[in-house]
Amino acid sequence: MSSLTVSPRQLAACVAVALALALASAPATAAAQSAQSTLAASLGHEMAIAGPGSGAYVYDLNTGAPLFAERATVARPPASVEKLYTATTALELMGPQATLATTVLGTGKLGHGGRWEGNLYLHGGGDPTFGSPLFIGLHYGGVGATVTRLALELKRAGIRSVSGSIDGDESLFDSLRGDPYSGYAIDPELEGELSGLEFNRGETGSFHGAHAPAEYAAYELRGAMRAQGIAVHGGTAASAPAGASTVASVQSPTLTQLLGLTLPPSDNYFAETLLKDLGARYGGAGTTAAGAAVVRKTIARFHIHPHLIDGSGLSHSDHTSPIEVVTLLATMAHSPLGTTLRKDLAVAGHTGTLSERMRGTAASGRCQAKTGTLTGVSNLAGYCQSAGGDILAFAFFDDGIETDRAHAIQDSMAISLARY
Repeated sequence: MSSLTVSPRQLAACVAVALALALASAPATAAAQSAQSTLAASLGHEMAIAGPGSGAYVYDLNTGAPLFAERATVARPPASVEKLYTATTALELMGPQATLATTVLGTGKLGHGGRWEGNLYLHGGGDPTFGSPLFIGLHYGGVGATVTRLALELKRAGIRSVSGSIDGDESLFDSLRGDPYSGYAIDPELEGELSGLEFNRGETGSFHGAHAPAEYAAYELRGAMRAQGIAVHGGTAASAPAGASTVASVQSPTLTQLLGLTLPPSDNYFAETLLKDLGARYGGAGTTAAGAAVVRKTIARFHIHPHLIDGSGLSHSDHTSPIEVVTLLATMAHSPLGTTLRKDLAVAGHTGTLSERMRGTAASGRCQAKTGTLTGVSNLAGYCQSAGGDILAFAFFDDGIETDRAHAIQDSMAISLARY
């Protein structure tokens, strides 16, 4: 089959026309028509089992034709499928090689004998990986920005002692630790406390104040500096004053790597942190609301308008439809950024939240997707390479049925796509 580049306007037209008419378009050959009929029957059978709370859409990227649609325009909670919107926005605006800097700023100057005459401020850059080497090794496979490296950079800058305090600065973000799902209170589903300056996902140690994560991060930096032989005193949480100079910094993994840590395991903490990063960089404030507005504005370029209020999909108030998700996937697919996105998805039977699903089937290794699960909600969306070599973009939404049953239905449907 020939390759066809798909534009947002073309896909938007698919939304505007009657889906039944689109699906009625005759395939190029009798064999293709038979294969599509078999696929539609198989998917329709599974949708009947799923019930009226389900919706699905499948689009062939090679032919530019929809292959299946049922309740495809009905908006439902996307759960963690929403991370596709957050990831796409980050790639579009920041670029795949972008990094986030955790920086030590200083007021004063370096004096005789390597003594810093003044205060230092550990300024958070919204890096969700910042922490100890042990934590990063255990949780992120060693991919992350360590406090040890930052202390070493301070030593390389010639600092041997600090006369003043070393304070934690989390001013890049607001001080709300949770997400809309928890009313912005600390949320166990995040597995961490949100902060512009977090250490080990927002650990606070023995600190309990309004800026405890920042205080604890500065405490850990002071310990790492002492381990490098740098004499330091205490500190608290405080914003660096205007005009403070950069003394040292450590960079996060690239955005591509961060998405590789976010999408396959469906990490809510990383997703919500990246959302606040988007708000801080492009929305005027490091808040969840500002980040969500940036995402909505960015993906509107693809002629889709889901209702979303967070970055992870934890809220049941988020709503989107299968066809909106597929429109995003199909539009991105033929671009370099789309290739990056696809490589960062979980692989059926191999990685992430799909590592135990579809093993030993036609879908194993040939379908890459994002899962989404909330109470009463189970979704799957991504790409499958068919047996005929076409790349199919799909979204399966299932509400109101037990999760294991929903997984079985989605897996069967993905396997059918891989066999097509």
